[in-house]
Amino acid sequence: MDHHTRPDSETAPAPGSARSAGFVQPAVLLWLLFLLGCAVAIARAQFNTDLSAFLPRAPSAGQRVLIEQLRDGLVSRLILVGIEGGDASSRARLSRAMGTTLRADPQFAAVHNGEAVNDARDQQFVYAHRYALSPAVTPQRFSVAGLHDALGESLDLLSSSAGLVAKDLLPHDPTGEVAALVDQLDSAAQPATRDGVWASRDGARAVLVAQTAASGSDTDAQARAIEAVQRAFDTAARTLPDGAHADAYRLLMTGPGVFSVQTRDAIRHDVERISALSLVLIVALLLTLYRSPRTLVLGLLPVLSGVAAGIAAVSLAFGTVQGITLGFGTTLIGEAVDYSIYLFVQSSASSSASASTQAQRAAALRAWIANWWPTIRLGVLTSVCGFASMLFSGFPGLVQLGAYSIAGLVTAALVTRYVLPHLQGGAHAIRDVSRLGAALARAAAYAPRLRWPLAALALAAVALVALHRDALWSRELSALSPVPAASLALDTRLRADLGAPDVRYLVEIPAASAQAALEGAERVGAQLQPLVARGTLAGFESPARYLPSDAAQRARLASLPDAATLSARLREAVANQSIRVKPEAFAPFIADAQAARVAPLITRADLNGTSMALAVDALLTQRDGHWNAMLALRAPAHANAASAANTSSLDADAIRAAVAQAGVPGALFVDLKTEADRLYVNYVHEDIRLSLAGFVAICVLLALALRSLRLAARALAPLVAAVLVVIAGFALAGVPMTILHLVGMLLIVAVGSNYALFFCKRGATRHGQSADESATIAPHTLVSLLVANLATVAGFGLLALSHVPLLETFGLTVGPGAMLALAFAAILAPRSRTTSAAQEVETGAHADTQSHRQGNPA
Repeated sequence: MDHHTRPDSETAPAPGSARSAGFVQPAVLLWLLFLLGCAVAIARAQFNTDLSAFLPRAPSAGQRVLIEQLRDGLVSRLILVGIEGGDASSRARLSRAMGTTLRADPQFAAVHNGEAVNDARDQQFVYAHRYALSPAVTPQRFSVAGLHDALGESLDLLSSSAGLVAKDLLPHDPTGEVAALVDQLDSAAQPATRDGVWASRDGARAVLVAQTAASGSDTDAQARAIEAVQRAFDTAARTLPDGAHADAYRLLMTGPGVFSVQTRDAIRHDVERISALSLVLIVALLLTLYRSPRTLVLGLLPVLSGVAAGIAAVSLAFGTVQGITLGFGTTLIGEAVDYSIYLFVQSSASSSASASTQAQRAAALRAWIANWWPTIRLGVLTSVCGFASMLFSGFPGLVQLGAYSIAGLVTAALVTRYVLPHLQGGAHAIRDVSRLGAALARAAAYAPRLRWPLAALALAAVALVALHRDALWSRELSALSPVPAASLALDTRLRADLGAPDVRYLVEIPAASAQAALEGAERVGAQLQPLVARGTLAGFESPARYLPSDAAQRARLASLPDAATLSARLREAVANQSIRVKPEAFAPFIADAQAARVAPLITRADLNGTSMALAVDALLTQRDGHWNAMLALRAPAHANAASAANTSSLDADAIRAAVAQAGVPGALFVDLKTEADRLYVNYVHEDIRLSLAGFVAICVLLALALRSLRLAARALAPLVAAVLVVIAGFALAGVPMTILHLVGMLLIVAVGSNYALFFCKRGATRHGQSADESATIAPHTLVSLLVANLATVAGFGLLALSHVPLLETFGLTVGPGAMLALAFAAILAPRSRTTSAAQEVETGAHADTQSHRQGNPA
């Protein structure tokens, strides 16, 4: 990177010269064709906000289960609904009206709000299929002794509070299969009931739960379902009596699908709002500096080209563009605009608008290319080295950010170098910045006196980071969640109202067919049942409980004796009971048993219209031709309390041993939260290593390009100091950092490297001087650095105003870091040995002022 070497550009025709006039330059033509190709790629691009972009590309078995649950798992299709305001009876009326509307909507597979319509269907199904559903139906159950014991238990119920129901069922079900099944199916916590519908524990809300027919990962379908819920509420509210005010009621919704839609909309809204605000601020800043709308438009062309290139590159490489990538990428304006600022401001120091010939203006532009383009090119290369480390990340989302950044920055730099000179036709005069340059030059001359305070600040930052090293990084994947805290709190409240605990513990059973998956679930369930009896588990949900395998159904139905045998055994079982009954009273029981023996087996279609269909669809899934049965484990109360404290006291070893004893190939116990947090910690460590590798690559690049280890160290010192101070700031504020903070630090290095290289530029003032002797930076260059820094802060720093935590992280990291990098670069800049810095400043400022007074009266 020897600045004395004559660049190739000086031998080429001057931009704007006679040779280049009258036809479109090849560089401009290639640029236009490139933009056309980007436009085609962007038009075909798909955009989404799936959090799984921050999950690994090559997951382990446990991580694969985690990813599937996040995308389309047990609760991903549920929308939890709350109705607040008014009185309890009106809320119940709204709930019933909404339930009726939504059950008729094909977008919903099931809607539950506690109405008897669901209970009646469930009870009818259980009653009709009790012998195929009940695991208690065995040959022993229908022996004389088994019938005697079961009948005795049923007769004892006659004297209990359930005696009326038991009396009606006794002739048809003396063995108590219906009662046992209902108790088993209702073993989970149930919501409170007010006025015939579900309500919160305190009665302040009516609550519903709706299952969408579409996948939870289909954000567009989830958005349509949410709109349908809102329309049903609005329609129901308009039907209230005249005395009730519809606006007195409020609809609440939460759930994974709601979060997905809200996140997408929030990112879109914030990206549009903040990008517009950033653009307005940057345009105002540049228009104030350039005084020419044409120059302003030219200055934004590299930015727009970079954004288009970034989106197109990600779309072509990955097939889809993540919302976070797009949100981050739009802020590329903050750095990409720097290149045109350097071009226009620095080249204006060598020419003026009143230059006598176009050749003189072109000569000034060539001088800028010779003096400053190598420095800018080196800054771009350092940024590429930093972002290139992200390409090796295991997180597709971070790989996209790296690819976007590299494509965008390289494109913006190339457009500045090879396209803008042809479009502007020579150097452009800008506002007289000589006074500002002189003030900045005086500040830059004074800045090195702050080296000792900066050293003290850096040491304090190191000490603070070391002191908080254990709490420096977040260890939970939830730290990446784009869901605001208020939405999470609402989700917690509605889940508590509905008695729907978070699904954390699962047993996955992969199989080649649905029947094989159900059989595996039955075998694992048989091993887990003793753990429930001992209190290790509070219970578990299995698809085989609601839809037994064909083999299990056949075995149970084969346990039913023929009519003659059953009648004879029943007469013996009736004898010596505490309550005398006649055997003839159980004729309906014998008839039902004989009908069950020849009845067709239960299929999934038989579950339609029952709440059990919801459970089976959630627990028995098919993906890519493979089936999976899921057993959702309910932890006991003490384990749930530990889970709330982000720990686990569930006896995982006992569960794994039970799963292993079942002998089901591929059966796997997964603690989703522990797996997610372990995954996240592993990838934080990986990305830290990749970032360090990128930093080493930057060090090697600077040492080779600058041909001086000392200059390379000077260029890196302000960047390291800025990153350390930012990290210390987060530690002092008690904010654990995530991998997104790490991305922000890469941005600090990428942006700050340009500042540091300008201050360390060698051979820029006098031929024959050493690097240290020629280190005084020109006032116009200082102005360009200040304006570029303000543009960066406007582009990235405004993200701190975002309501999306992920975008806010970038703003809080890059905004302060960019300002610190510029200040520290000035403080650590080399000093002149032959002339005092003050003399250099005054000389440079006087020359700039004289130049502008002669060529720019304004």
